[in-house]
Amino acid sequence: MYRFEHKETLYWLFAILLFIGIFIYYLFYSKKKKKQLGSETLVMQHIPQYFALSKWLKFIFYMMAFTSLVIGLANLQTFSKTHEVKVKGSDIIVCLDISNSMLAQDLSPNRLERAKMALQKMIDNLQGDKIGIILFAGDAFTLLPLTADYNVAKIFVQSINTQMISIQGTNVGAALEKAIESFKKDRSTINNKAIILITDGEDHDGSAIEKSQYFTEKNISIHCIGIGSEQGAPIPIYENGRMIGYKKDKDGNTIITKLNKNFLHKISSQTNGLTVLASNNNFGLNALLKEIKKLNKSETDTIKFHDYDSQYQWFLGLSVFFLIIDFLLPETKPKWIKLFSNWLKI
Repeated sequence: MYRFEHKETLYWLFAILLFIGIFIYYLFYSKKKKKQLGSETLVMQHIPQYFALSKWLKFIFYMMAFTSLVIGLANLQTFSKTHEVKVKGSDIIVCLDISNSMLAQDLSPNRLERAKMALQKMIDNLQGDKIGIILFAGDAFTLLPLTADYNVAKIFVQSINTQMISIQGTNVGAALEKAIESFKKDRSTINNKAIILITDGEDHDGSAIEKSQYFTEKNISIHCIGIGSEQGAPIPIYENGRMIGYKKDKDGNTIITKLNKNFLHKISSQTNGLTVLASNNNFGLNALLKEIKKLNKSETDTIKFHDYDSQYQWFLGLSVFFLIIDFLLPETKPKWIKLFSNWLKI
């Protein structure tokens, strides 16, 4: 098994085609010049020392030197051994509100997009922790089971939008129920689990406080991020990607969605968690990550690493060797060639 450390360097090998083209042009040009001097047989009789094969050999050795140099710079590596590294971390489930109220623009560009940007940054700061994502509005579903594959997690975060759940509302209890199901699959008793609840706190179900009792008993903290403002903001309505107005109630009044921080404080305090209020300058995830880092760490994954040995020095040596031969190769016919000239017909 082998690999190249710098694969992009191999593109320089295409330059060989250019060199071949230049060499062919040189051969035709030389032949044309000889014809201008007279009969080729007569010309060769006047320059008996001429070694026609020299230019071919020099070109071949030059190309071999160039090829070896490129492979050396690309650093061909051969497999040597495999070793495993056990990764330890925490299990973090993010419950993200995707109800229409998350389209309010009291955070820029809106509450949901601001939350997604913060989640992307949070994932970049994870080290060995598993992350799962639960989305909720009037209902809830698991978008991403617990995983340590951060690239996949970021792709899933990018895909989040308010159309992923058709039932509107803000049912925090349904999200916590999904989190309970995820944690029940893991029978580990190690205190390495946490919930991050991101919502404006407008709970329309009322079962969240009851559901959070499970986490209190299991010593699992629910950390809340309140997203939005207490003054509130209207909920935009979009059609074909364009905002056409704001959501109104049955009496025709514009609905204002406000942050309910008291509700969030009640959930977090019951489970010994934190509540932070998001803003454009500070979303609050850093404060929660500091708390999560205090948790006990369990083995979350085992990563296999393949070790490779670099072989560039051999190819660089070959390149120098071919250049030396190219340099030492005579342009006049060597004596040993002369002895067999009749047989070789050069």
